[in-house]
Amino acid sequence: MVTTGLHRWTRLGGTRLRADRLVEDSRCPMNARCVWAGRATVRLTLRDGSRTRQANVTLGESIPVAGGQLALVSVTPEKMAGAQPKRRAPYRFTFEYRPR
Repeated sequence: MVTTGLHRWTRLGGTRLRADRLVEDSRCPMNARCVWAGRATVRLTLRDGSRTRQANVTLGESIPVAGGQLALVSVTPEKMAGAQPKRRAPYRFTFEYRPR
């Protein structure tokens, strides 16, 4: 597993990846009750050797990469209902690589 922020390259398995932007964050706030858990989706740039591609990955789902699966396993900070801090902590994304 590896945790990274936006616009930072990191390596996981045989793939380099960079979280380019948060496409969607409709997660249920941690201090609320929701009918639907919501989603968080991140746009990635992936480099497998000389091949570069972009892909979206959604929290709790995986995408195929370099002989395995890349999963987005957590997104922080958690959303909160009610008053928000003036300055939010930057997003952090945790990815897991599962070989086939």
